[in-house]
Amino acid sequence: MKADGDLLVTLAVQFAIMALLAFGGANAVVPEMHRQAVELRGWMTEREFTDMFAMSQAAPGPNVMLVTLIGYHVAGIAGALVTTLAMCGPTAVLAHFLGRTWDRFKDARWRITVQAGVVPISVGLVGASAIVLTGAADHSWVAAAITVATAVTAFWTRWNPLWLIGIAGLAGLTGLV
Repeated sequence: MKADGDLLVTLAVQFAIMALLAFGGANAVVPEMHRQAVELRGWMTEREFTDMFAMSQAAPGPNVMLVTLIGYHVAGIAGALVTTLAMCGPTAVLAHFLGRTWDRFKDARWRITVQAGVVPISVGLVGASAIVLTGAADHSWVAAAITVATAVTAFWTRWNPLWLIGIAGLAGLTGLV
């Protein structure tokens, strides 16, 4: 797509808003990224979105790379820069200015209450991300079975997740998925 000004402004506004709602990190707003990029704006297909998510998680570095990949897909290098800055900038500025104040009130009752309330919100948002990605990625019974087996194994055993990734990769290579 062509990186025109209106598109870059749309990317900047949407990702800046998501940045301020991302309790729990960038993965907490994956459902909204999906809704904006796939459902509302049609910038990409579900398959492209899940592929980008998988690449951003498999590559070394921060999980916010998904934002950069979406921006690049939509508007090239300018889109990648705009989305990355919009996602990282507002929270960095907020953290800079509020960090000292937050530390100053570390024993205040209101701060303890706010922190206790934010934890379930962030867990819920990350859980919603898992549900959205599962729905977008599991288009066969084999893929769904791999997803369930991976979740169960990761939750109830001490297996290294790399084994699970390797098994799923082999299933993909053999054409099962």
